[in-house]
Amino acid sequence: MSENAPPIASRWRALGTSRALIPYLTAGFPTPRASLEALRRVAAAGADFVEVGVPFSDPLADGPTIQRTTQTALEQGMTVARVLELVHAAALDVPVIIMTYLNPVLAYGVPRFAQDARAAGAAGALLTDLPAGADPEVERAVTTNGLDLIRLVAPTTDDRRLKTALSGATGFVYLISRLGVTGARADAPPDLEAQVKRIRAASPAPPAARVPVAVGFGISTPAQAAAAARAADGVVVGSALMDALATGGVSGAERLTRELAAAVHA
Repeated sequence: MSENAPPIASRWRALGTSRALIPYLTAGFPTPRASLEALRRVAAAGADFVEVGVPFSDPLADGPTIQRTTQTALEQGMTVARVLELVHAAALDVPVIIMTYLNPVLAYGVPRFAQDARAAGAAGALLTDLPAGADPEVERAVTTNGLDLIRLVAPTTDDRRLKTALSGATGFVYLISRLGVTGARADAPPDLEAQVKRIRAASPAPPAARVPVAVGFGISTPAQAAAAARAADGVVVGSALMDALATGGVSGAERLTRELAAAVHA
């Protein structure tokens, strides 16, 4: 990677052989002011990247925790524009990925969204319900405005679809570690290492140039995060962190982030 590599690629390069912790926070939860503080303190507590979720009224892929935080954020008046204002105000020194469903982006305007997200300081976008290759025009609008388009891969993704997803992947590949919706689970999937190996084997790039693989969905404890980090390049934690924010406030989220970071970086 060159010295002028995009922010996400530059961060992976700086990590070297270390694994990445990628916390997810719903923008605007529990209030816009507390959300801003949470973003800053989670980033300072050991996050390598931060995913910022855009509240949406029909979050089909999300479990009860994220649904609750999304509803609260919507009641607080969060919109796509206000999410981008929040990202800009946070001014984090780690790359930010905007995680959203496609409908809010379409309503906002795809080119406008990509331009404004980049101007706000975002480094990437993850459109959860946009399959790779399903809408090349949307994908081009995102990538030509300087954002990495993060691909989602599920355990059920077949070999043909996997190659399609990986062929244009930048930033990292987000592996959904298990079927179902988001939410804390009691243990990590037993086949996680095999899933990661399958993605790496299907990559069209040579090993040194492969896009990193981050694992999410159901990872909630430091022990689970450590186990996932042994298999993948990065670990995404969302529901557990939002539960900590809901019950323990910003300090609770910060404390869990430090524990997760210590486990992932060990």
